[in-house]
Parts: sequence; C-alpha cells; structure tokens
Amino acid sequence: MKRLKVGYIPGNADVEAQKEYQEKKLEPVLEEARQGKRAVFFVDAANFIMKAFLGHIWCVTKVFIKSPSKRKRFNVLASIKLTTADARICLKRLYPQIEN
Repeated sequence: MKRLKVGYIPGNADVEAQKEYQEKKLEPVLEEARQGKRAVFFVDAANFIMKAFLGHIWCVTKVFIKSPSKRKRFNVLASIKLTTADARICLKRLYPQIEN
C-alpha cells in the first residue's frame, strides 16, 4: 500500500455529440484542407507557473522545499498546419503587476 493522488475523468463528456460533430462538421473541413481548399491549424496553449507543485510522501516530519513566489509565468502558444505539419510557437514570459 502507498499513498497516491486521485486522477480525474471528465464527467460531462457527451460521446454521441462529439461523434456527430466529428462526422458532420470536422471531417468535411479536414477533407477540404487535404484538397488545398482551406488551411486548418491545430492550436493549443499552455500556461506555466514557476512554482514547486508538491505531491505526497510518507515521512516522520514535514519536509519543506524552497520554491519561487509563483508570480513568474511562462505562456506557450503553438499551432500546427494540418497538411504540412508546419509549426509556429509563441513564447511569452510574464510577471503580473498589481494595479492600485
């Protein structure tokens, strides 16, 4: 036996609606992109916070780990073109300022 974190499963996914969207809307657009009639990009973003994320450990006394203040952020935005696999990446470092 060991101590573990619990994982998540999306509870509100509608499988039938997703399948209908894929067949009736997404697949025709992807086929047009393959024929050169339109450009389709897959886009995703990630926002990193510079901070230590702690898990669980078994120990006798509490352990402390040095960590940044989590005010520094690093944003990544990327896109990939469907037909050529051409990738574009945008990186941005942020330090949020408090407005008075």
